[in-house]
Amino acid sequence: MSGTAVYAGSFDPPTNGHVWMIERGAVLFERLVVAVARHPEKHYTFPLEQRLGWLETICASMPNVQVTDIQNKFLAHYAREIGAGHILRGIRDEEDYRYERGMRYINSDLNPDATTVFLMPPRSLGQVSSSFVKGMIGPDGWEPIIRGYVPGPVFEDLRAWASRGDGD
Repeated sequence: MSGTAVYAGSFDPPTNGHVWMIERGAVLFERLVVAVARHPEKHYTFPLEQRLGWLETICASMPNVQVTDIQNKFLAHYAREIGAGHILRGIRDEEDYRYERGMRYINSDLNPDATTVFLMPPRSLGQVSSSFVKGMIGPDGWEPIIRGYVPGPVFEDLRAWASRGDGD
């Protein structure tokens, strides 16, 4: 494939599944825009600046990847705004498929020129989500488990966050 794609999410926090998607997107597209969602009515665990910083660190070695944020916009409209002909989405399981199928149709209604591209991560990353990661932090022995699900810089920040008691 070629051209520009946008991969959007809350990345609250970024997981190794997100990294896998970004790495694959960087290979598939000439330009990949990783867009951190900012919805004014949604509560995020980690501030936007931290989520952007994590992604900028993660993507630093990928010259064709740009990290940015989108606020209160439909993804399909944002894709048109930045000239992205593709919307990159991940599907981990049947539940994701049902949701993403519906979103694909809506995005197509909003921007018929954007093609949704679905990728399925490897089995080892198939059940890892930001919510899962946050839910595992705290009990004795959580560190070695979570270390395998998030990039190093994210893990270090999560460990500091948990030690301050923010993860309770």
